[in-house]
Amino acid sequence: MRHAHRHEPGHFAPKANTKYLPFLAQEDMGLLDFLMRKFDGISRNKAKALLSHSAVKVDGTVQTRYDFEVKKGMVVEVSRHSGNDVEEDFNQYFGIVYEDDDIIVVDKADGVLSMGVGADSLNMKTLLDNYFTRTRQRCRAHVVHRLDTRTSGIMLYAKSVEVQQIFISDWHGWVKDRRYIAVLEGVMEQPEGTIESWLRDTDWLKVVSSDTDNGGKWSSTSWHTRSNNGRYSLVEFKLQTGRKNQIRVHAETLGHPVVGDRKYGAASDPVGRMCLHAYCLEFIHPITHELLHFETPIPVDFLKLVEPVFAPFRPKKH
Repeated sequence: MRHAHRHEPGHFAPKANTKYLPFLAQEDMGLLDFLMRKFDGISRNKAKALLSHSAVKVDGTVQTRYDFEVKKGMVVEVSRHSGNDVEEDFNQYFGIVYEDDDIIVVDKADGVLSMGVGADSLNMKTLLDNYFTRTRQRCRAHVVHRLDTRTSGIMLYAKSVEVQQIFISDWHGWVKDRRYIAVLEGVMEQPEGTIESWLRDTDWLKVVSSDTDNGGKWSSTSWHTRSNNGRYSLVEFKLQTGRKNQIRVHAETLGHPVVGDRKYGAASDPVGRMCLHAYCLEFIHPITHELLHFETPIPVDFLKLVEPVFAPFRPKKH
């Protein structure tokens, strides 16, 4: 029998040493129920203990009432030092968006590698392998695509080599939609457009773009401006190709680098991270052939940069 689980998407700390785990409410519900849903498996008594120990903030204010009504759009923060065993790896570094017998879809935090580089690296493959062990699953995580370490958002892992190879053999055939949201420096001159160029790796570990064939790989990125406040722009990107650092390079080429991305021209880093998030992934399940579509909320730090002009984000229909 096949098992599938859709998990409530959440927001996760951009750095492991931050004091609170922030979550953006997607619907109205009681605070106690909200905590129990976000920390899947936590008991009602433990959730109440978080509140009684003043470990929970709502929109920046400590909240101790378990019957408090959380409204859609509110930011709920939970202390990492609450003295309760609610902070697992999958609360700090990733959230589980969907899982079945063959695949797992996660929402990766900023600062986590896609796969291991060295025995002590903080990476999704090791974190998932540990999760599978804790949940007594006889499988391992197999990488089918990657995100930059400083890019957060949706990632897909296979639970077997066979499923991994199906994806790798025709990645662009199985994947139907990949979109990112970013905060860029400045105001975009045009509301939308497409940028195409050849991207080539260099010896100094930076990808360079060229309008003519420079021996690299051809790339194409579509973009659409969602909002701006005169200083920053909230921009949605859709990948037509999936090259290394593609969005980051193309943002620099457009003259509006991703906020916090000093490697590719950013002059500012107001939130201590690169403001690029993979928020949408749509693909055909390699076993069931079902079309699956997943989206995660925009990181709270992104929204704060474009407030108060920013209106609630609504994905563009494609």
